[in-house]
Amino acid sequence: MDQLTVRSRSEIPVEHTWDTASVFPTVEAWEAAFERIGDFLPELKRFSAHLGDSPAVLSDWFEAAQTLFRTLRQVVVYAQMGHTADTTDQDAAARVDRARGLMANAISAAAFGDPEIVAIGFEKLRRWLRDEPRLEIYAHYLDRLERRQAHVRSAEVEALLGAVLDPFRTASATHGVLADADLTFRPAQATGSSESIEVDQGNLSTLLSHADRNVRRSAWENYADAHLAHKFSMANCIAAGVKQNVFLARARRYESALESALTPHEIPVAVFHNLLATYRRNLPAWHRYWRLRRRALGYERLHPYDRNAPLTSGQPRVPFAEAVEWICDGMAPLGTGYVGVMRRGLLEERWVDIYPNKGKRAGAFSTGGQGTHPFILMSYADDVFSMSTLAHELGHSMHSYYAWRTQPVVYANYSTFVAEVASNFNQAMVRAHLLATRPDRDLQIAIIEEAMGNFYRYLFLMPILAAFELEIHRRVERGEGLTAKSLMSLMSELFTEGYGGEVEVDPDRVGITWAEFPTHLYLNFYVFQYSTGIAGAHALADRVLHGPARAAAEYLEFLKGGGSKYPLDILRGAGVDLSTPEPTEKMFEIFSSMVTKLEGLL
Repeated sequence: MDQLTVRSRSEIPVEHTWDTASVFPTVEAWEAAFERIGDFLPELKRFSAHLGDSPAVLSDWFEAAQTLFRTLRQVVVYAQMGHTADTTDQDAAARVDRARGLMANAISAAAFGDPEIVAIGFEKLRRWLRDEPRLEIYAHYLDRLERRQAHVRSAEVEALLGAVLDPFRTASATHGVLADADLTFRPAQATGSSESIEVDQGNLSTLLSHADRNVRRSAWENYADAHLAHKFSMANCIAAGVKQNVFLARARRYESALESALTPHEIPVAVFHNLLATYRRNLPAWHRYWRLRRRALGYERLHPYDRNAPLTSGQPRVPFAEAVEWICDGMAPLGTGYVGVMRRGLLEERWVDIYPNKGKRAGAFSTGGQGTHPFILMSYADDVFSMSTLAHELGHSMHSYYAWRTQPVVYANYSTFVAEVASNFNQAMVRAHLLATRPDRDLQIAIIEEAMGNFYRYLFLMPILAAFELEIHRRVERGEGLTAKSLMSLMSELFTEGYGGEVEVDPDRVGITWAEFPTHLYLNFYVFQYSTGIAGAHALADRVLHGPARAAAEYLEFLKGGGSKYPLDILRGAGVDLSTPEPTEKMFEIFSSMVTKLEGLL
């Protein structure tokens, strides 16, 4: 099948799709679980006003809540898998909407828990921890609760804040439906050909790395133009999302949305600001790379659609099965246990929904929950970039695999701050392995091009989006409005700064970039953590490859730790301190060394 042809979902062989039946064998089984959870929610009320009765009652409450949310997560995952694989499937869309509503109802029903626990008093709770063995595992949870008790509201307010989570998702959901299901793109055109090439979320990355500049240009322009055609609707969505973040921050008595996103995880806001400052200090390294790319391609001016233009005609083809072998070889320093689990998941247990299809959600992600496999959605394109994306998502999946099997429900989900460490760690390990063992010049160039594409996303695009996110939240916090014009102007200014005159900026098409992220910019200051994550990942990969013998075991302990410690603490245990700018500065040194290596190969 031509890599530029996007098939319908029904044309994808089942062995290339993820195994939804391992979560629930049928839709009817999912419906039954959905109904059981709905019936159980009223049972939570029997704990209300009684959590302070005794250590035993509090232990019972924790166990009941954990059981509920474990099953609920499976219900949500199954619904999410059906919808994201084909966003045009209306039955799947209805299931995911119902599942999100059920999650919001459950959070609301359990909302009395934290206020009642705070009311018990933490001195008394510490005595209960000593007296009731079943409570011991909740020591970290209670420590976190004590630190944020000033931001815990009454049971009534907490119930209301839980209830609004479902309607508050409407903005991001609407943006996602527009982007993934409703947008239509004009076809791309090859140089000297009248034949049209379909543009779709599933093949966009392939088109943007096409050797034909006209294919890249027309695909990039037509993709941006489709978003521009809906700029007012999408601006309204993102404005609503930001206002919701600001509302929730104020409802919990935080000074800002940024503070509300970081403080519960004990991450100082200085970490965010340090990242932006480090990015701006290192912009000359990016300007050097843009100049190298322009010279290598022989262009007078570089445009955004030239960012992934191949620098060699010998682009290697990497089928999925070969990518599996490369990744397994690259991760070998973590041991046969790690590699064996990963190989089984890829080749036997159908963790991955592999290839593009019409209606498939853009991008790639890892999902799942305790009691399920970790699952990956992507649009594999038989190239080095797809191989690296698979390695990245496997990093998330293996993090989840170890955390889910080691931690109780309360700590099974790790912080977003550490999530991007595990994913980028896998990419760094596989990349280092291939560069050390595959001397072929074209493959070396392709691997470095993949690295530069990854660095672009994490050390250029994400800092720009983080700066954008900070400014639009500040504007709402000051009472200013957000419009399509103001959003596009801000985005264009940030890219212009980043390109430093080395890349031609189309103000409208570059300015609409924010609209092309219907997930990330609704996650309340998530994007900067991609940048800190890649810095931490490379520091840990270097430690495993060149550091003490215990480094691999310490890394696996980090994966198993889940959310059982504060993010900065659990990373320090693995060997990296992300509270300082030093790892990010070193990451830019790695970036610069890659540019130098690329110069030598071209």
